[in-house]
Amino acid sequence: MASDHEQPGLSSLGKVGRSSGEIGPEHEPLVNGIHTSESYSASAAILPFLFPALGGLLYGYDIGATSCATISIESATLSGISWYDLSSVEVGLITSGSLYGALIGSFLAFNIADFLGRRRELIMASIMYLVGALVTAFAPNLVVMVIGRFVYGIGIGLAMHAAPMYIAETAPSQIRGVLISLKEFFIVLGMVAGYGIGSLLVETVSGWRYMYGASTPLAVIMGIGMCWLPASPRWLLLRAIQGKGNMQELRETAVCCLCRLRGQSIGDSASQHVDEILTELSYVGEEKEVTLGEIFHGKCLKAMIIGAGLVLFQQITGQPSVLYYAASILQSAGFSAASDATRVSILLGLLKLIMTGVAVVVVDRLGRRPLLLGGVSGMVISLFLLGSYYLFLDDLAAIAVVALLLYVGCYQLSFGPIGWLMISEVFPLRLRGRGLSVAVLVNFGANALVTFAFSPLKAWLGAGIVFYVFGVIAILSLVFIFFIVPETKGLTLEEIEVKCL
Repeated sequence: MASDHEQPGLSSLGKVGRSSGEIGPEHEPLVNGIHTSESYSASAAILPFLFPALGGLLYGYDIGATSCATISIESATLSGISWYDLSSVEVGLITSGSLYGALIGSFLAFNIADFLGRRRELIMASIMYLVGALVTAFAPNLVVMVIGRFVYGIGIGLAMHAAPMYIAETAPSQIRGVLISLKEFFIVLGMVAGYGIGSLLVETVSGWRYMYGASTPLAVIMGIGMCWLPASPRWLLLRAIQGKGNMQELRETAVCCLCRLRGQSIGDSASQHVDEILTELSYVGEEKEVTLGEIFHGKCLKAMIIGAGLVLFQQITGQPSVLYYAASILQSAGFSAASDATRVSILLGLLKLIMTGVAVVVVDRLGRRPLLLGGVSGMVISLFLLGSYYLFLDDLAAIAVVALLLYVGCYQLSFGPIGWLMISEVFPLRLRGRGLSVAVLVNFGANALVTFAFSPLKAWLGAGIVFYVFGVIAILSLVFIFFIVPETKGLTLEEIEVKCL
């Protein structure tokens, strides 16, 4: 059995190169792309994606179900409760309770993610999902219901933080983009399921209880699945090179985990692949824990700008607000189904699902930047069309419908899946836990800001001007993408750190 003394020699490869000032080819495992091909079994790659992705599906389901649950809970005849006469503030607490919980979950992730690891964080998320859903479904009064929504939201914050990390760190680089983008597909699938189940139960007495309770089986499946899956090998190796455990034991555990994740096709190359990752992690300086000061310097700062910038623009280009106007736009165009908010939501949800599916298919062929640049360009056009409709083209409802569908489709080709994909890729491993928590916090915070600021801005400026403002912001996001966001297609996570930061 190799001693702990032998392993630092593995990490010395990187240290020699950095200290000498001249890095020879033998010390450049990443820059020259010298690494073994990642052999994997497709069947073995499914479950390490599927169970974390259920966290995204449960997030999407909450969005869809809540839109129908609020209709049910405010009905005097169908709510099944005596406290159905809710004020706008109380309804707001129900709808946004999970959002505030998600903000807290993101903050918690900043402090506990690297200690717990990706797998245990996802197990915690499944527990929060289960407890939150049960408390909400059986709530005897409004206070308990809001508490349940808040707890469920903590699960959202933890899941949306840990799921992209776990998928990114365990997926073969050849299909990493597809799998992480599929997580966004699962979010949209959850939304459609929430709208669909909600529309079926909205006429049922106490239907809102069943809507929220319906998520519990998936939370249980997610938790059991994550208990069965292995830990992220990269997280284990990070702990190894940072001295948070026995180097040899953690390395052997990482080899076993990698074998489970890749299946039989990896054969005897798992040990070699783990050694390559260790070498690469040492080369890029992962042996030291990131400090708060380091987050705002060097490549950590660049990764933070890329990640936080993408999820910020994802929200402040008006995504929540455009969907807010969907029903009125379709009504103005004469669609009879537009009078039923749930049917409109299902229609748009299906469009989002289709376009996300397109992004999933092409993301590892075309790359991240082409989808971002093309999709956001379409969003710019649609936002200016919407602004023009509300200012001086109000007799051309067809333009508004086309603009709405163009916006939704282009968003799901670009910011929707690619935003989550990029933040899971660009952060260095030792920063990934904290960096992703900041990015998720920015995402939910910006979502809350846009959601709550939209009505006052609309009253002050008018809907047309607000959509023009969103269009200008979308142009700025194009500039940001063009000059700041790198292409990560086909690179390992360690190569991204060397070549893109």
